[in-house]
Amino acid sequence: MGLAPDPRLILREEELDAALELMFLAEAALWSTADTALEAEPLGLGRTHYRTLFLLKRRPGLGVRELARLLALSKQAASRALGDLEKQGLVSKAAGEDARRRPAALTPDGAALEARVSERLRGQVARAYRAGGLEAVPGARRILSALAGPRLSLARAGQSAGEA
Repeated sequence: MGLAPDPRLILREEELDAALELMFLAEAALWSTADTALEAEPLGLGRTHYRTLFLLKRRPGLGVRELARLLALSKQAASRALGDLEKQGLVSKAAGEDARRRPAALTPDGAALEARVSERLRGQVARAYRAGGLEAVPGARRILSALAGPRLSLARAGQSAGEA
């Protein structure tokens, strides 16, 4: 990120509210696509399960604590999602005494499910990027990175440190 804020950028309440509205509507559109894809699958999984699969693809070895922090879930909810996915054969956990600290990874079936759902979402994001134009993509990524804030840093630190 490294760019200093532009002091010429003055955003009024109406402009910020319009941005929030667009973010809420974009989120609803993305989740509608994900929900439709998940409903087509026979396993009865929900959004938290998909988000878990996606993050495990991007950051193999996450444990319950890191997953809970990244997704703003309670540790119990993160543990439940990982447990559900493990029971379905979509995730495997490394052996260890403390289940909360055991790193998790996608199984081939988990990777295939994640790919089927993500394919639809990637298409939607690609269409949005194309609509914004090539010059808009870096700015959009900077905005989303700034909004992700500490979660983005946590994800990168956990990945580089091999944290489980």
